[in-house]
This record gives sequence, C-alpha cells and structure tokens, in this order.
Amino acid sequence: MSTRAIGDYALLSNRHSAALVSRDGSIDWLCCPRFDSPSIFARLLGEQAGHWSVRAPNAEAVTRRYVGQTMVLETTYRTATGTAVVLDALALGEGNRGHDLGRDAPQLVLRLVTCSLGEVELDLEYAPRPEYGLVHPLFDSVDGGLAAIGGADVLILSCPVLLAIDRSSASGRLLLRQGERVGFALHHEKRADVEVPRVWGQSEIAARLDDTVSAWQSWSRLHQAYVGPWRDLVHHSGRVLQALSFQPTGAICAAATTSLPEVVGGARNWDYRYSRVRDASFTIEALWVAACPDEANEFFDYMTASAAGSLEQAGDLQIMFGIGGERDLTERELEHLPGWRQSAPVRVGNDAWRQRQLDVYGELLSAVHRLADRLFDPMDAPAGLAPSTRQFFIALADTAALRWQEKDHGIWEIRGEPRHFVYSKLMCWVALDRATSLAERLGASHRVEMWTQTRDQIRQAILTEGWSEKVNAFTQSFGSDDLDASNLMLPLVGFLPADDPRVLSTIDVTEGLLTDTRGLVYRYRAGDGLDGDEGAFLLCTFWLAQALAMAGQPARARTVFERAAAFVNDVGLLAEEVDPISGELLGNFPQAFSHIGLVNAAWAISEAEAPTP
Repeated sequence: MSTRAIGDYALLSNRHSAALVSRDGSIDWLCCPRFDSPSIFARLLGEQAGHWSVRAPNAEAVTRRYVGQTMVLETTYRTATGTAVVLDALALGEGNRGHDLGRDAPQLVLRLVTCSLGEVELDLEYAPRPEYGLVHPLFDSVDGGLAAIGGADVLILSCPVLLAIDRSSASGRLLLRQGERVGFALHHEKRADVEVPRVWGQSEIAARLDDTVSAWQSWSRLHQAYVGPWRDLVHHSGRVLQALSFQPTGAICAAATTSLPEVVGGARNWDYRYSRVRDASFTIEALWVAACPDEANEFFDYMTASAAGSLEQAGDLQIMFGIGGERDLTERELEHLPGWRQSAPVRVGNDAWRQRQLDVYGELLSAVHRLADRLFDPMDAPAGLAPSTRQFFIALADTAALRWQEKDHGIWEIRGEPRHFVYSKLMCWVALDRATSLAERLGASHRVEMWTQTRDQIRQAILTEGWSEKVNAFTQSFGSDDLDASNLMLPLVGFLPADDPRVLSTIDVTEGLLTDTRGLVYRYRAGDGLDGDEGAFLLCTFWLAQALAMAGQPARARTVFERAAAFVNDVGLLAEEVDPISGELLGNFPQAFSHIGLVNAAWAISEAEAPTP
C-alpha cells in the first residue's frame, strides 16, 4: 500500500493538469490531459497504479525548493560520492509570458538531472498505468526512447539511457560525473488526438525547462506585488492557487487530487479536482492580495456559462462544476485501488454537486464586489464581461433573496438532513449586501429596495435565531448549541464589527472549545451523517487568525497564524487538515482552501499592524 506521507510531495502544474513528486524523485500522481482526467500515475492511491522515478538510491541528504518565483521543482541529492540536482516541471506553452501562462501547453513532463559535484549513481523506474491503474500498456522501443500504448493513451518517454523492459515496466541505471547532465521527457496524447507524441532531444528538453522557468517568473513579476509579513509564503500561495487554475476556461480546482482522506483509514475521501463555486470564489479574492487576478473575468464568464439556465424558474445554483463546465459529476468508487494507507474507498466524481448550498451566492458576489474595479470600467459598464454575465450576477442576488429561508447542506457539504445553517444565511446576507453596492454598475438600481429589505430580514434572523445564550456564541444552525468555525466569518464579511462583544465571545469560545491540543481549529464537532472523525482544519485556523487581527489583536493573531503556517511542507504546500495526534497533513493536496486562508490572514495581520495615518 502507499505509505508515504502526503506532505512528502511537491506539485507540478501547467495550468491544465498536475503531478505530484515525492522527495525521492517519484512521480506518484499525474492526470492528463486535465486535472480531472484519469491518472497515468497513481501510486499515491495504490502501489500498482503507476509511477515514474528518477532517484539517487544512496542519497544521504535531500533538499528541495521551487526555482525562484516558479512552480519548477529543484531537488538536490547528496551522496557519499557526489551531488546531483534534478529539475522537474510540467512544460508550459512555448514562449508563454504574463497573462498567457499555460496557453497551448503540451502534455509534457520534463526532468533534467545535473551532476554538480563528484559522481552520482541514479536509478530510473518507469511504470505507466493509465486509467487509475487499470491499463498495463504495451512497450515498444523507439529511437531515443520508449513508446507505451494502452487504452486511450499514447506515451513517449524520451530517455537516452538503455532501459530493461519487464512486461509493462522499465528500469535502468546511469552514472553521472561532475558537469554531466541528462534530460528526460514524457509526452502524452490521446489516441484520438490529431497531435502525436514524439521523442524530445536533450537540447529541446533543456530549452523547454528554461522557457518554463521564464514563463512562471514573468507571470510572478507581472502579478505579485504584496508587501507585508510572510511575503514569500503569500507569494508562493498565490502561485499555488494559479497552478490550480485551468487555463482553457478560467476554472479553479479545489485541489489537485482525489480521495486523500480526512483521517487515516477513514472513508471521508472525496474528489476535489472540480471547480467548487465557493472555493473558486475564495481563490479569486485571495489572488486579489497574492497575485492581482487580471484574468478574473475569464473565471466569471466560465461560471456564467457553466450555470447557464440553472437559476431560471427558481432553480438552484449548482455548487460545483467540471473544469470544462460539465454539470454531471456523478460519483463512483474505484474498487481496485486500496487508497492511501488503506483509506478506502477511492472516489472519482463528487455527488455533492446535487446538494443545495445557499452560501454560494454570497461567495460569488463577494468576489465580484472585491474585483469590481477590474471587472467594470469607470463609466459603470461591464469591461470584458459578457452581458449575460451581468444578468447572471443579478440572478444570483434574486435567488438568494428568494431562497434564504430554506434549509440546505451548508458550507461543509454535510450529507445528513438539511438544516438552517447560520453560515448559509450569512452568505445570503452577503449576496444581497454586495449586490446592493453593485446595483448601479449592474444596471439593477430598481432592485435595491427589495434587496435591502430582505438583507435586513436575514440579519435579524441571524442575530435572534443564530445566537445561543447557553454557549455565548453564534452556533452552527438555528436553534442549536453546536459550534461551527464558519461563524468566524461574521466579522470577516462585515456582518458585525470584529470588536462586537458577540463576535469576541464567539472567537473566544471557538478557540477554547473547537480546537485540538495544538490549538488548530476543527470545522465543527457535531454529528454530520458520516462515520468517523476528521483532522483539524487549516482554513478555519487561518480564519481565527484573521478574525483576531480584525478585532485589533494582531499579536494573538500572529500566534495563531504561525501555528497553522508551521504545517507548510518543505516546499511551502498545505493539505486540507492536520492529524490531531501525529501532526501529519491530511486530505487532498495541495488544498486551495488552506492557501486562501494563509493569504487572507497574512493580509489582515498586515493591515492590523500598519501604522495609523
């Protein structure tokens, strides 16, 4: 079974698909040609599901970093006889710069190994297993490499080393001396594609790696201007969020993986390779801080097209879509895969797409409001947005006003009975509050009175039915005494001042009763219709830091922030949760939510610590 820690991996991305590389140089996760495509390598979820490793078997020390301001991974192996440096990347489109990052990117994995000192022996293992390990391809030697054909996939491995073939696996060994380097490339296409994968020469591999480094650096220089505490972490989180975006449509993945569990051996294993309205909206807002999202209009146009017609006749906004705009995300289990550390089932698809979650209206309109100056020109007419997108924004507010009194499944996608979740009501309030502010730009001034009246009704309901005198805090749902970390959002969205006594009490009660022994925050501890437990939630811990900063307690906020940020792995990546006992990262990886929380909390602390004019 797969036993390697989730935090042992680094992310590669070309804004079409993603790969995960372990510290010892094994690519154990790769989906092509999209983030949500069936995998080529999936040893992360089952030992026999495929991998490709280039490693120094006798390494005494391993260090990793991303090449400055990029998502190109550099791993240094030190052995008793020498030092080797490996560069890994998913190639970007040739000549991509700035806003074009990821345009026309080939499905090409690049690996370049250089011996910088002495001599180093390297082992190579290559075992592609398309369709989540179901396909064992046929191998054919070609000039300069190896062809693998099986199922719908065609793979060409460019490899100047002679490999020994054993059925559907290949292996080899090479010795590099100081100053020598060797490049590898894996080119993927579908059998039905017009393009045909090919062998890449050594000079081509090196040139495309250099070009990919330049592309990421160009994007970073153009987009990243945040200056404040934890600047490097914030900028890196911005690049991670950009790496989780799907360039052809503007969609944003919640994470790069499926079925990494919320607790070891548990069954809370979900597919996060889709664009959740909530997560993607939060990402767009975080990029406002970490990376200046000049391409935000692409995301909103994607959302408009994906949701086309769904709000007509009093329908719901679907809460997630495929990254190409697909609606049917029917969930199924891959019974042939044992899962990470026997955490079955392994799922593809996500049946939460069928749920009603009323908070999505507020999150989406909050992102529109945050980015209004980029989305609308000074004459209050849409700039770069289709007229249908403006009408979609209006329909979001109207639907929130119509449905806010209904029950739903809430932000955490609880699979039990629907309830009157406080957070869902809060975000309906946000939807109407932001729509009222945007009304003139949207051409909807005639709706302001109705939106305002409904907004005020929601506010009164939250203040009276969402507050518990017994626990002295806002609670998970109307009439309950259960705590929920999502209520930390009350001051963050401007519903109440952060120094309001009810907010301060909610912050204190959350920190006192909804945390693990490390002080990391759980989402909730109430029953949710699912078996088993889960780890502490990093996003919620960053929310606590952000709320404390807004409440004028930056020192306390710093302590909480650093408590959560301490769980970034050696290359600055975060999963969704932290195991309360072992401290290991848990859940899908890397997780957009966690990096969003980091960015927003750092910004809030920066603002709280700024000198008063």
